[in-house]
Amino acid sequence: MRFIKSLFILSIAGIMTANAEKKSFTLDDLIPGGKTSGQFRPESLKGTSFWGDTFVYQKGDSILSDPRALRSADLPIITLENLNKALEKQGMKPLKGLPAFSYAKDQTQTVAYFFAEQKALSYDFAKNEIVETIPYEAGDNSFDFNATRSAIAVNNGSRLFIIDRGGNRKEVSTNDPGDIVWGQSVHRNEFGIHKGTFWSPKGDKLAFYRMDETMVKTYPLVNVLARQGELQNIKYPMAGLKSHEVTLGVYDLKNDKTVYLKTGATMNRSEKEPKDDYLTNIAWTPDQKQILIAELNRDQNKMDLNAYDAATGDFIKTLITETSDKYVEPEHPAQFLNETGKQFIWLSDRDGFKHIYLYDMNGKQLKQLTSGEWVVKDVVKIDDKGENIFYVSNEGNPIGQQLYRVNVKSGKRTRLTREGGTHYTRLNASGTAFYDHYTSLKNPGKAELVKVANQKGFTLLEAADPYAEYAMPEIELGSLKSADGKSDLYYRLTKPVNFDPARKYPVIVYLYNGPHSQMVTDNWQGGIRGWDIYMAQKGYVIFTIDGRGTDYRGADFEQAIHGKLGEQEGKDQMKGIEFLKSHPWVDANRIGIHGWSYGGFMTTYMMLTYPETFKVGVAGGPVIDWKLYEVMYGERYMGHPDKNKAGYEYSNLLNKAENLQGRLLMIHGDMDPVVVMQHSLLFLQKSVEKRVYPDYFIYPGHEHNVRGEDRVHLHEKITRYFEDYL
Repeated sequence: MRFIKSLFILSIAGIMTANAEKKSFTLDDLIPGGKTSGQFRPESLKGTSFWGDTFVYQKGDSILSDPRALRSADLPIITLENLNKALEKQGMKPLKGLPAFSYAKDQTQTVAYFFAEQKALSYDFAKNEIVETIPYEAGDNSFDFNATRSAIAVNNGSRLFIIDRGGNRKEVSTNDPGDIVWGQSVHRNEFGIHKGTFWSPKGDKLAFYRMDETMVKTYPLVNVLARQGELQNIKYPMAGLKSHEVTLGVYDLKNDKTVYLKTGATMNRSEKEPKDDYLTNIAWTPDQKQILIAELNRDQNKMDLNAYDAATGDFIKTLITETSDKYVEPEHPAQFLNETGKQFIWLSDRDGFKHIYLYDMNGKQLKQLTSGEWVVKDVVKIDDKGENIFYVSNEGNPIGQQLYRVNVKSGKRTRLTREGGTHYTRLNASGTAFYDHYTSLKNPGKAELVKVANQKGFTLLEAADPYAEYAMPEIELGSLKSADGKSDLYYRLTKPVNFDPARKYPVIVYLYNGPHSQMVTDNWQGGIRGWDIYMAQKGYVIFTIDGRGTDYRGADFEQAIHGKLGEQEGKDQMKGIEFLKSHPWVDANRIGIHGWSYGGFMTTYMMLTYPETFKVGVAGGPVIDWKLYEVMYGERYMGHPDKNKAGYEYSNLLNKAENLQGRLLMIHGDMDPVVVMQHSLLFLQKSVEKRVYPDYFIYPGHEHNVRGEDRVHLHEKITRYFEDYL
């Protein structure tokens, strides 16, 4: 035993010596925005895309179309030199580097598309000439091309325009009185919404959101960086208050007319009631005759997938209705199997986990195509014949992601990605091959081109460990049981560099633990953040656990927090604390906690609910009172304030301020339009009233997140706070 113990000590000493010889990190190395942070990103292929069925990628100043060109002198399809010659013929300035390209889906068209000098350009790389130019104006954004690329929809301020191939500019928006926003994302980017324009399959009609914010109270933000502070008002619909009203218009390019869909037909409200239901997941039928919309009532406990006549705006029928005693949250539009438009797929978690269902246009469910205690994250592609559906899921590994194919007729599922970890994939036009970039805990990145038929891959790139010359901490992934004993909770434990089990170490719990989040993942370094590595280098244990309320674990797991935010998440976080305290090398008297946004709420909640446990906390952009948060998110998880007074009182951290015992630093951007600074300021007011003493720091000019070079300062501020008080 003495001999074995001596070997163990020698082994540890050897590791410590080896680590001691390696380099140390600075925050500039590890934090995005830092002067040297770029060098620590694992190598990856640039400019990856498909031109029809052909894979293309960037290497230096060239776009290559053959993977073998990584090891040979094959000729590229595009070079910067040739592109600049083509631009010069148009009287345009040369580019210093290759732009981001998109490519024609039809491989007989040797065309790549890009932007330069306020123009949308079409470049024929076989002829080496610019074949089409569509000019746009300063302030234009959200460029949305139709299928034939004969027209482009753009936003400019709150207005919506269409620019045709000849450069003619037509305004779709009108000068209606009030605060109207045209063709932009609505409902504050909830329900999977990320844009506001939707071209018809043939490209001669444009569906668009029209959002009336007139009834929403204006919220003031002040830009203190101006010579004299400037008022910058935003529209911010808070829980329980008036929300904006959204309609969906359809503009016909052929007759220059707009019709509005007569939505709300199934909401059972009178004409006098606010039109505050939610219109989401817009989908055209292949024949352009109908538009499908997922409509939710304001309570978000009932969803109707409704079909409307695209020519008249008339309601046709309800295809699917889903209800819940908590909430329904559609995030994926209907997708049609093929051009016939007779059948479509719909993603739903009605059986407890998000899966794929097949329907016909009469609203009849034909079959459930996937099932099991795992979730379909997204549908990547449906092949041209509508026979196979390609999707990504976490089947077999809740913290990973794989590409699968399911046959519509037989229901047979085939896993197409081979190795473990988290895979990000893109299929070619015919669905016969896919590009696969994947990582795992010990794999910094591998890229392959894979044939669907036999899952055989050609390796394009294997990234080297960018941290190889640096002293790195040991990172452990594992699982614990939730507080109710029903679910596995996945954690990431990061031990200090040169870890010595005979010592006692302070711990920092980094958390988010809110909806639509997963902090612990089976990808490179377990999804660890640069700041975690930095603090491990300074001798801290860093611990993160995804408790109930987080994503990709099924409806019951996510919805366990409904109506009383903080309670169940807090209990699960304390299971993590129990686990930490079971290790003799954890200093139970020196436990800190840190998080941002929902994590800022949870940090504050934990400091006030378990004051005997946490010595130090840093809460960034924290929600304090959920009545002050936005309607869509707040009412989904908490209900209407008038209907859930007890829940809102429980989750209102102003009511717990007097419990503060440890050192708490709150940080806020003074231009935050997501969690307005009113939250943390009211907490300061309550702290004065209760004679407790949090610390406070403001980042002038920053919104919900501190970005750019100032992000390094932010993490230095956080580091110093833990160094000073933990």
